[in-house]
Amino acid sequence: MDLGIAGKWALVCGASKGLGLGCAQALVREGVNVVINARQADALRQAAAELAAMDFPAGQARPMVLAVAADITTPEGRAAVFAAPGGPGRDFDIVVTNAGGPPTGDFRDWDRDAWIKAVDANMLTPIELIKATVDGMAARGFGRIVNITSSAVKAPIDILGLSNGARSGLTGFVAGAARSAIAGKGVTINNLLPGKFDTDRLGATLGAAAVRTGKSLDDVRRAQQMQIPAGRFGTPQEFGAICAFLCSAYAGYITGQNVLADGGAYPGTF
Repeated sequence: MDLGIAGKWALVCGASKGLGLGCAQALVREGVNVVINARQADALRQAAAELAAMDFPAGQARPMVLAVAADITTPEGRAAVFAAPGGPGRDFDIVVTNAGGPPTGDFRDWDRDAWIKAVDANMLTPIELIKATVDGMAARGFGRIVNITSSAVKAPIDILGLSNGARSGLTGFVAGAARSAIAGKGVTINNLLPGKFDTDRLGATLGAAAVRTGKSLDDVRRAQQMQIPAGRFGTPQEFGAICAFLCSAYAGYITGQNVLADGGAYPGTF
């Protein structure tokens, strides 16, 4: 299915691996030019090489892939992304915001600095990216913004208090911003909420659980999969496909929504 976005420009954050890379792969496959961003230069270069080497049908134009290693949570990092040589400046048609989640723990142990850092990375940075790009999208009559948040926004997890709070703040902001005047100018803003996907981050979490409980990694993995009605973890590629659809020409009537991808783990009706 042609999603109708070939030739457009996308910014994908946290794209050196995992869910961010899955989103970048899906967009590149649709012929979208991408600026990928992450902090680790080596991993980002490898991701860019993989994207540039993707196979395309004969006659299909190969999209551009630009890599900018920078900390997107800082003003300097965002400036570097917007100044990427050969890129669109601030005139992105698609923006996928994504930042690593804050550490787990007990809320009694978190001081003000821990909260500010979490809010800065997982709430204020996406808002800054939205603010920098949304008016240009509206002026051109097309824009798609997808924020990768967390299933914990729907079903909070006690040890993820920093993430629960910061990402819920972003969710509330998006609920209002998505329904402002930009909605009538072809611009959508949605949140994509991952459950348990087979990424390095999940692997580290499972490894820590194995050490903590004294169980084997395979046993911990199987036990967690059994809690998911789908009976498995998701893949970055299927997550990316959902993201690409939300960015497509066919998703213009979907805005201000929280799209949950968790294999049915969330038990609620709404």
